[in-house]
Amino acid sequence: MDDNTGEDTSNGQQRPVSVLMLVPNMVTLVGLSFGLTAIRFAIEGSFATAVFLILMAVIADGLDGLLARRLGASSLLGAQLDSLSDFLCFGVAPVIVVYLLHLSEAGGFGWVAALLFAVATSLRLARFNVMSGQADPGEVPTRHLVGVPAPGGALLALLPAFLALANVIEPHDAHVIVSIWLCCVSVLMISTLKTISPKALRVPPRLIVVIFLSTIILIGLSFFRPWFLLIALDAVYLMTILYALVQAKGRLFA
Repeated sequence: MDDNTGEDTSNGQQRPVSVLMLVPNMVTLVGLSFGLTAIRFAIEGSFATAVFLILMAVIADGLDGLLARRLGASSLLGAQLDSLSDFLCFGVAPVIVVYLLHLSEAGGFGWVAALLFAVATSLRLARFNVMSGQADPGEVPTRHLVGVPAPGGALLALLPAFLALANVIEPHDAHVIVSIWLCCVSVLMISTLKTISPKALRVPPRLIVVIFLSTIILIGLSFFRPWFLLIALDAVYLMTILYALVQAKGRLFA
């Protein structure tokens, strides 16, 4: 057996492994804890805190994969643990926030929309696991993903919450639109639309300074107008999806 917990020797005993090999899974568990705690705060009505914890789970999700690749600590155990964590953090926690904040008075239609999002997330993750298992380990990451990834879907699903926390909309005034929005995000996650893969993005050397300064500005804005910043980031991501839709339509009718 070769995973992050140990390696079988010829006599059946497990060989000790470096603590560094356990770091990616520890980060995954921290992300899982963020997601669970977000659910707790959402139930208590502390939606801003719940959203913040989901954002921390997004960061942890990106960090654990990066650490696994850098440390050579990728394993089947880590992959399964990451998938389970992603379902809770990005398929359950966000929709609980949106349901309690926007859809609790929407009746059955709101609940069906919430269920659809959670189910779509599970299908998205299952498809990703199958595709990852069939991929060549030495294959260079492609520029695109198939469908909207789970973290991206979570951030899109939380857009109504961002708008409510920024006092742009009242939580229960647009429950029909929010329900339809969740259904649309669900379809995007399980679609075959090619979306941008962050892993394949490359920064030209001449833009490094610009991106560095832009990052500093974004960090500064996050302290003063965090919800508007998140709304803007969602809007930018939506534009990339619309661009992908236009390209896909062009190929279809070419």
